[in-house]
Amino acid sequence: MARLLIEVEGETEEAFVNEILSLTLYRIGYTQVSARKMGKDRQRIQRGGVRPWPEAKAAILNHLRRDSEVFVGVMVDYYGMPQSGDAAWPGRSGLSGPAQLQYPNRIEVSLSFDISNAMGGSFNPRRFIPYVMMHEFEAMLFSDCNGLARSIGNPGNAIAFQAIRDRFASPEDINDSPETAPSKRIEALIPEYQKPLQGVQAVQEIGIDVIRGQCRHFREWLQYLENIAN
Repeated sequence: MARLLIEVEGETEEAFVNEILSLTLYRIGYTQVSARKMGKDRQRIQRGGVRPWPEAKAAILNHLRRDSEVFVGVMVDYYGMPQSGDAAWPGRSGLSGPAQLQYPNRIEVSLSFDISNAMGGSFNPRRFIPYVMMHEFEAMLFSDCNGLARSIGNPGNAIAFQAIRDRFASPEDINDSPETAPSKRIEALIPEYQKPLQGVQAVQEIGIDVIRGQCRHFREWLQYLENIAN
């Protein structure tokens, strides 16, 4: 039976894995699903943010080597990923211009290659499962704007949320700059929005199946996780 540990970027992703994704995967045969925030909180200069690749890589390798049967994933967003110097994540450097949904796929291939190379020839590459979101977690909440508005107690904002959603081909595309990231768009309409708590509440209201239907890359990742248990 499959066991899965996912290294995540922040509190919202940690809660999503532990409180929602885990229930979905338990139903199909997983015996353990958990998330762990990258790095050590006491060493953080500021909350959130994608950790430097050498730090994230060391944690991933440690999990894979310590337990030869566990699957290890990583859940981060492309937009906040270090792309230069010693902190750079494999495949991230040189990607620029308009947001392209193929960028996460390219980075995931590079991450898998780097981890497999470090683990050696006997390593089963299926045990490492990178998931790079194009933008931050809140982008997926625009999969159902009515559900998003209801979940945070502001149903009247559904129309404004839908107007944002309609400007993009997919919820996974939503972002233009640090000022217009998905969470910033929500906060502009609802300043009291509480990112970790209400982000997870929104997913519970919307449902993973709706998000799967709207977000292609999320759907591909979830399908891969489901296939492991079969």
